[in-house]
Amino acid sequence: MALFKTRKRSSSPSYVSTLTIFVFIALCVFGVWMLTSKSVTQSDEDIATRMSIDTSATTNDELSTSHEIASKIAAKIAGNRKDGSSSVFGDNPGHLPDDAIKSDEKNPDDESQKQHIIASMDAQLSEESSLTQKEQASVMHEAGADSDVKMAEPEKVQQTITKASNKNKRDKEITAAAVENQERSSGKQQDVQRFDTRGSKPEEDDENKEQLQEDKGVVEANPKSDMLQQDSEAALKETSSKEVSEKIENQKLEDVGEVRQKPKGEKKGGKSKKQWSTQAAQSQKENKRQKVESNSEEKLEDHTWYLCNVTANEDYIPCLDNEKALKQLRTTRHYEHRERHCPDDPPTCLVPLPKGYKTPIEWPSSRDKIWYHNVPHKKLAEVKGHQNWVKVTGEFLTFPGGGTQFINGALHYIDFVQQAEPSIAWGKHTRVILDVGCGVGSFGGFLFERDVIAMSFAPKDEHEAQVQFALERGIPAISAVMGSQRLPFPSRVFDLVHCARCRVPWHADGGMLLLELNRLLRPGGHFVWSATPVYQKLEEDVEIWKEMTILTKAICWELVTINKDELNRVGAAVYRKPTTNECYDQREQSEPPLCKDDDDPNAAWYVPLQACIHRVPVDKNERGAKWPEAWPRRVNKPPYWLNNSQIGIFGKPAPQDFTADTNRWKNVVDELSNIGITWSNVRNVMDMRSIYGGFAAALRDLPVWVLNVVTVDTPDTLPVIYERGLFGIYHDWCESFSTYPRSYDLLHADNLFSKLKDRCKLTAVMAEVDRIIRPGGKLIVRDESSTLSEVETLLKSLHWEILFDKIKEGVLCAKRGKWRPESVAVSR
Repeated sequence: MALFKTRKRSSSPSYVSTLTIFVFIALCVFGVWMLTSKSVTQSDEDIATRMSIDTSATTNDELSTSHEIASKIAAKIAGNRKDGSSSVFGDNPGHLPDDAIKSDEKNPDDESQKQHIIASMDAQLSEESSLTQKEQASVMHEAGADSDVKMAEPEKVQQTITKASNKNKRDKEITAAAVENQERSSGKQQDVQRFDTRGSKPEEDDENKEQLQEDKGVVEANPKSDMLQQDSEAALKETSSKEVSEKIENQKLEDVGEVRQKPKGEKKGGKSKKQWSTQAAQSQKENKRQKVESNSEEKLEDHTWYLCNVTANEDYIPCLDNEKALKQLRTTRHYEHRERHCPDDPPTCLVPLPKGYKTPIEWPSSRDKIWYHNVPHKKLAEVKGHQNWVKVTGEFLTFPGGGTQFINGALHYIDFVQQAEPSIAWGKHTRVILDVGCGVGSFGGFLFERDVIAMSFAPKDEHEAQVQFALERGIPAISAVMGSQRLPFPSRVFDLVHCARCRVPWHADGGMLLLELNRLLRPGGHFVWSATPVYQKLEEDVEIWKEMTILTKAICWELVTINKDELNRVGAAVYRKPTTNECYDQREQSEPPLCKDDDDPNAAWYVPLQACIHRVPVDKNERGAKWPEAWPRRVNKPPYWLNNSQIGIFGKPAPQDFTADTNRWKNVVDELSNIGITWSNVRNVMDMRSIYGGFAAALRDLPVWVLNVVTVDTPDTLPVIYERGLFGIYHDWCESFSTYPRSYDLLHADNLFSKLKDRCKLTAVMAEVDRIIRPGGKLIVRDESSTLSEVETLLKSLHWEILFDKIKEGVLCAKRGKWRPESVAVSR
């Protein structure tokens, strides 16, 4: 009674009885609100309550005050969440019953509207229960651990009502404040509540739904509190939906900005719980995303493909057949015309098929013969047929296994090299080699029988389609040249470098090209030079040998042996790279000079060659200081230079990261047969975005080889791949790859296309994929669902067959057909 005396109201027994019930109901509902907000402090309740009732009467004042109230509530909620003691929506003043703040001058005998109010609340609860599963999941994600507490709320409601009978000083103060400001609270209270519930009206979140259910139970038990809903609804109708929407959106955008200016609450790798997202902002972002995605898909579906209108026709390699760029070269002295010159605008045209193209012959038969119509070139057979390179036999091109230096077969030559230097130990000590000027790839093709893989390369020159022959045979090779730029490999990765009549002027330009091999060769690795200067005495050969002798001594290479092969009547010199810097420091002349300290030997993407020597690593824990484990142990063992102080790509200590990635890909490869992959039809494989080479390692027991591509915009893990006895190359997929069309049976792209979308056109990338994969070849894509949808749309426009489509799971598998467009692109 003393509470109402402070307002100097007249008393009567009936009126006092009514007010007593009124206050009791208010305290009961307040107890429910206290339970919902869990551990809100005294000051929090006072602030929240006073904020909900201190509002203006005009529309303009409402908008201004609403922003201020919302900001304070958001700050208080964020503080409670930091303490770990309150729920996401705990600081909500909207749950105070209207009866607690309703004017005592209002007619208290409004019982006739009770059933109408209850029906209204039932309808609202029914509307709230129509939340979609997606919205519920979103709310549960942000509410976090509060869900466990809320599940117990129905049982606690009765306990709260019982406890509410014990009126304390704090409850009286809150009730007094509510009565004092009764006439101004109802309309503004609803606005504040809507901000705290993340603007989800009319689609309320799960927490508010539960609270409404609790409130409904109280209303049914206490008719006097039904006036709360009636007053709230009336106030809500007075404010237009447009004004409410604008007010909420503006306040939410301000709150998001404030949170982003205070990143201390953010957790690494995840979204901070303090970042208050809003329904208006979320809806606006989603509408924008769907609009962009819709436009993108529409453009992709409407894309018209054309055949490339180029001189190279079915052998077109965009970065090697750029006639416009080749015409602008100032010199070709260093074979610049054989290097990469990519078009400014990557082509989106399709390369035609050769007439009579057939499904390639399977390995290992393909090593000995291929279909002539798949690579219809006879010139090399005419020029090199007598050296057993290649011959035309009916509808086949056959390969006797010979070469310029091994007419009687590559296997005999391979054994000859090891006999000359037993420490080479094919397939154990020596696992990954570089074959310079590979011809048709017979040397690398037969090294598979010694458990050795060779990165073979040769230029696209007058030896017509030699690299294409190698790839068609199932032998790894790329089109490249030792010219004016570094080869796209890291330093100190090849166990052995081989050159058999490769026609490279090693001694020219201060030994610049031989020094490039020195960069690529492991300390202690071998260089096998099988060329006429080694065993012939012609004047030119003698002069070259003399120059090479001076150069190899200057770069501290040890001449291990010179042996002659009596069967093939050739000879080979075997050199070894030093394992220390002692020789470099003791040289009488500093030519070639040592490279500068800031020269990065691993930089290899469009980096000009320099005639300098890179020092050998001194630190025993540095890569290159030790020889890798013998094959095959090295494939699954983390390199010695990966240590626990280093953080791997996936966030674990580097050795653990390596092992986890290896195990992951073993499991993935086991499932590939379930998505349409028949390994007997697969030989040439490319991992378009490799990390540690785990995919290739998981395939090592199959009769396939895998070229690992480490993209230039990702962490440089290519040395790890070589260390484990695999091989790979640097590349940027915004450009064309240095290989002939129809080179690969299987392409694997793990989270590649989503990374490329911001840098280059996806249509150009897919045109490149279509170019390098064979008809009947397969593409496996693992990526974001939105990106997979775009890729699938483009593949369908290319008439590819979709074999496996699990967009939501992030996996897509498709098979290329033989379809080609009839129209030809306009020449540019």
